[in-house]
Amino acid sequence: MAISVNVPLKPLTGQFPQDDTFASNGGLRHAGVLTINADDWGRDRETTDRILECANRRVISSASGMVFMEDSEHAASLAGERRIDIGLHLNLTEAFSARNASASLQEHHGRVARFLRRHRLFQTVYHPGLATSFEYVVKAQLEEFNRIYGEAPKRIDGHHHMHLSENVLTGKLLPSGTLLRRNFSFAPGEKSWINRRYRKFVDSRLQRRHLVVDYLFSIEPIETARLQRIFSCAQRAFVELETHPVNEAEFQFLTSPEMTKLLRGFPIAPDFSAMALRHTAARSPML
Repeated sequence: MAISVNVPLKPLTGQFPQDDTFASNGGLRHAGVLTINADDWGRDRETTDRILECANRRVISSASGMVFMEDSEHAASLAGERRIDIGLHLNLTEAFSARNASASLQEHHGRVARFLRRHRLFQTVYHPGLATSFEYVVKAQLEEFNRIYGEAPKRIDGHHHMHLSENVLTGKLLPSGTLLRRNFSFAPGEKSWINRRYRKFVDSRLQRRHLVVDYLFSIEPIETARLQRIFSCAQRAFVELETHPVNEAEFQFLTSPEMTKLLRGFPIAPDFSAMALRHTAARSPML
């Protein structure tokens, strides 16, 4: 597989960049952790199968599961059998495809989805007229996850990152204490000043009620040198790499010899449990 090397990036050296958005959560330094998460588990059979293939090859740590989708219940059974760490992939934008999604749920979800899809900036706007629909849709997905996985989600992220929409955050719709996916991390110059300030503001709000990792990156653009620099951050911080194996290019790279070779120098964690342990240690009094 050909790997692109044409997109310039700011160098990530032995020290962490000092950009305000790229900064870690602060506090005491801990041993680093690299987690690779696959989104959209249970969306349909093809997506589930591709993520399962990645799990079997041990090139991902975990997956984020969608509920009320055509393969959700089958995927939940597989996760239990294969002991795959699954969090909730909150869906506020894509129509539910499972037969057990009630008419009422579909109606509330449709209102929310139409609003959020109208413009990419609408997720930053609180819509009081949709507060009831947001609450209904989020609560239903939390309950459905509990039903099919047998426990409440310990980790939550969002389809198209809509778990960070203003109605969800202002309404405090997600359980306090859960591990919540933060905004993407960027090196200086990759985003505008106002974009970085907004992301920093949102992440600071998340940290008041939730656990968050130090850094979040997308696997794309797929460039070996870029991934090596990202993985080097995991030697001193908790890093999550977001992947979508349903995308052909990502799946081909994740299951390629290049990925296997790359991970020899950067072993991945089997799940997100290290994050909870770190939080417990941070809250414990020093002896």
